[in-house]
Amino acid sequence: MPEVEAFDPPVDSLLAGLSDIPGIYLDCFKLIAPFPYTLQDLVLAFYTTPLFKAERTVLRFTARRLSTDAEALALASGHTDRFAIWKVEDRRTNEILLGESSGRTKSWLGVAAIANGTELMFGSAVLPVKGRDGQPTLGPVFHTLLGAHKVYSRALLAAAGRGITQASAG
Repeated sequence: MPEVEAFDPPVDSLLAGLSDIPGIYLDCFKLIAPFPYTLQDLVLAFYTTPLFKAERTVLRFTARRLSTDAEALALASGHTDRFAIWKVEDRRTNEILLGESSGRTKSWLGVAAIANGTELMFGSAVLPVKGRDGQPTLGPVFHTLLGAHKVYSRALLAAAGRGITQASAG
């Protein structure tokens, strides 16, 4: 499978719609999968990978939010708007935007049909807070963790890509 690449969010996407917020951080990654896939396929693969299940375990103990594969399926199929610490803020046929319970971070998943398969996309948004000077800031913790966040985001999308293609092969 091809490598995960960083790119600008699609112009008309829910993620790009957040770009007007002063001081916001946005990132977006994509991976080309060799077959046609739906948003439901991506959401289910993403939230049920072994890597994300590790995050779900951490959230179970730190945020006291249990989440299951059945709940991931319910989210993927549109039967619920909540999953672990996230709530669906908006959803379209080919994309979903989830906000985490603090309101500062958002996760976005999207799919786009292309000639040789499907673009699988994952992005994040971090909303700023007002700094001491009154200006929007993301804060020192964000800047310290940014490198790890990017590595983790790429790993999550790569894992979802592997999971989605294995599911279609089996």
